[in-house]
Amino acid sequence: MKIPQYVKNIVKKLEEADYEAYIVGGCVRDILRGKAPKDWDVTTKAKPEEILGVFEDGKYENRFGTVLVPIEKKGETVDVVEITTYRSEFGYSDRRRPDEVKFEKDLDKDLARRDFTMNALAMKKKSSSVSIPEHIKEEHRIEEDGYIIIDLFGGRKDIDKKLIRAVGEPVDRFKEDALRMMRAIRLAVELDFDLEPKTQRAILKMAGAIKFIAKERIRDELIRILESDHAYKGIMMLHENKLLQYILPELEEGVGVKQNRHHVYTVFEHNVYSLKNCPNPDWRVRFAALIHDIAKPRTKKIIKGEATFYNHEYVGAKITSKITKRLKFSNEDAEKIIALVKAHMFYYNVGEVTASSVRRLIRKVGEENLKDLIDLRVADRLGSGVPKAKPYKLRHLEYMMEKVRKDPISVKMLKINGDILMKDLGLEPGPKIGAILDVLLSEVLDDPKLNTKKHLLKRAKELNKENLKQLRDWAREKIEEEQDKEDKEIKKQYWVK
Repeated sequence: MKIPQYVKNIVKKLEEADYEAYIVGGCVRDILRGKAPKDWDVTTKAKPEEILGVFEDGKYENRFGTVLVPIEKKGETVDVVEITTYRSEFGYSDRRRPDEVKFEKDLDKDLARRDFTMNALAMKKKSSSVSIPEHIKEEHRIEEDGYIIIDLFGGRKDIDKKLIRAVGEPVDRFKEDALRMMRAIRLAVELDFDLEPKTQRAILKMAGAIKFIAKERIRDELIRILESDHAYKGIMMLHENKLLQYILPELEEGVGVKQNRHHVYTVFEHNVYSLKNCPNPDWRVRFAALIHDIAKPRTKKIIKGEATFYNHEYVGAKITSKITKRLKFSNEDAEKIIALVKAHMFYYNVGEVTASSVRRLIRKVGEENLKDLIDLRVADRLGSGVPKAKPYKLRHLEYMMEKVRKDPISVKMLKINGDILMKDLGLEPGPKIGAILDVLLSEVLDDPKLNTKKHLLKRAKELNKENLKQLRDWAREKIEEEQDKEDKEIKKQYWVK
């Protein structure tokens, strides 16, 4: 039992003050699984004000009996331990928090309110100065390595059997907090456990209640599923247990939607298999793999007997934007996911694509997204049943990206800027400076050798003779010319995948 000394000290101090205290919850579960807990929780008979009497630096800023005790090492706070008073809970009108909390005197009342049996375990040293109450029967005490584990609901056996089982009546637990249904699946994929049949039936029955849960809480559980080693299993469990239709209804639109003769899978199957085969551990890339073809059901048309999905990547980017807003992703995460979905159909064919077009691709998706975009393409290919993940042309693209990655792809990388133009050419501050820089960038994208201060200043003098509208039209024409070319090739070569 590798328990940090500061956790042992907390229990010891409470017991020295003559209060029952136990290490409790998920940390006990992890210890019994031979894993290092990320968080430590203690439960005690002491009321919050009594806990604060023992730990003067503790903070109590809630109504649930939880006191936060900072752990300091060399004057720096390195961790926080939650100490919670035994409690029972009543009424969950918001399907998240109890309407009423009652502080209890007995540990069994506290364990009975917890979500799953594996999380309803408490433990203390056998040599503790405060004895275990007599009403906790011997059959519910397990002695291991000098500790006594209190197990009222068979959590130890469920850990051995690798089962997620709700404490007591599963429907009641999910009525209290509907997010527990999603958490059960998240824990199943993180721990590689299965759902106990009765618990699973309750999820199927109560699935619709997830609609009432705050989107931020759903987002956090979804991210943890995507971060796990069994993300595909997690999404399929959400689907099979009727939760996915409320979390990502757009993804479920692809169920049963056939593609064309090049695809053996439906749209939904292809999306989830792409997630399964995504080589990137970043949850954002995995999420992009899962939803990259999310717009196919809405863009599907039959032309000359063949299924087509014109512009599904652009429609998909718009749908993705709505999803990220609904689930309240950060702007940074949303922008990355949307960019990957929008660019996943990028055209690349050895011998046809120039260094200039690669620089434009880099400019469009961002250098930081290049590897992720290739990983998304690999996931897309493998999710289509293609045996070879990275053909020669993708390897060639990686080579070209490395070759041009130091070339200028944005105005910021030009050897001159607005300040230099104002100083050397005597230009007044205004939109014309930006227009000149845009034209210069468009020319440098075609030929990076032109990116010298001497040449750019000479060219800027020539461009300064043009009016603002002409410069803007010229810049837009030059910069978008290659993009238009690329878009046409996408529609021509990749109107279906």
